[in-house]
Amino acid sequence: MFNSIKYTLKQAFIQVFRNRTMSLASIFSITAMLLILGLFFVLIVNINMAAESAKQEYDTVQVYLLDATTYEQAQNMITEVKGLRGVADATYLSKEDALADWKTDWGERAYLLDSLSSNPLPNSIIVKVETLETSDTVVEALRQQDGIEDVKYYKETVEKLIKITDAIQIAAFIIMIFLVIVSVVVVSNTIKLTVLARSREIRIMKYVGATNWFIRGPFLLEGIIIGMISAGISALIVAFVYGKTVELIGRDLFLILSTPMVAQSFLTAHLIYIFLAIGVSIGACGSIVSMRRFLDT
Repeated sequence: MFNSIKYTLKQAFIQVFRNRTMSLASIFSITAMLLILGLFFVLIVNINMAAESAKQEYDTVQVYLLDATTYEQAQNMITEVKGLRGVADATYLSKEDALADWKTDWGERAYLLDSLSSNPLPNSIIVKVETLETSDTVVEALRQQDGIEDVKYYKETVEKLIKITDAIQIAAFIIMIFLVIVSVVVVSNTIKLTVLARSREIRIMKYVGATNWFIRGPFLLEGIIIGMISAGISALIVAFVYGKTVELIGRDLFLILSTPMVAQSFLTAHLIYIFLAIGVSIGACGSIVSMRRFLDT
């Protein structure tokens, strides 16, 4: 048993090196496919995070008040708003407090806001809705109130993010199917060359009684090795590029969108598992296709 495993491993690595030109072509093909998949994966994960972040504020409606609206009028409005069906709470947020919160969000770059000649933010009322089902009704009622400049609601933003995510997922699936087929064909051709080069040796092995799986083992493992190498290269490239991207624009995106990018460690860990599963599957499928065509069952 041990000698059989040792033989299979040895032959697999020998075959990868012997057909290194085609092996490199297979590795390049699978790596390119995984890199494109990684790009879509990064986009989808980060868009999903932005959508989830927006959903957390889905129950919050910010009512911007006109400059002419006094504090007393705002308090009367809050009392009236709390009486609306579906409203859990309503609080007043002055423009000074809003600017202070804005500076806190900007962190080290808050000094840039010191150049403002005046506070551009309006006074507002923060309304918490009880359920998402009643949120549309609450928003419509708020827009009928006097003294209101605008109502900021996140529903449309979330719906747009969900549509974008769905479109990216569909595009990724279509492109991935095409690239998987190409990769399987390339790996299959690589194994085919190995089978043809060892055709005489294979006939002798079958003549002396070698089992089909004893013969197929090295070829199957050859495809798996190619897939694993491709997965490792792809994961390293995507992790490195993503890490640099987070360093360069991660903070700026947080300031603009108020949501962080997915942590590099989290992304890398999941990419390794996903890439290994896909890479090994493609390599194994390519080997199986080749063996079914060029080895007797």
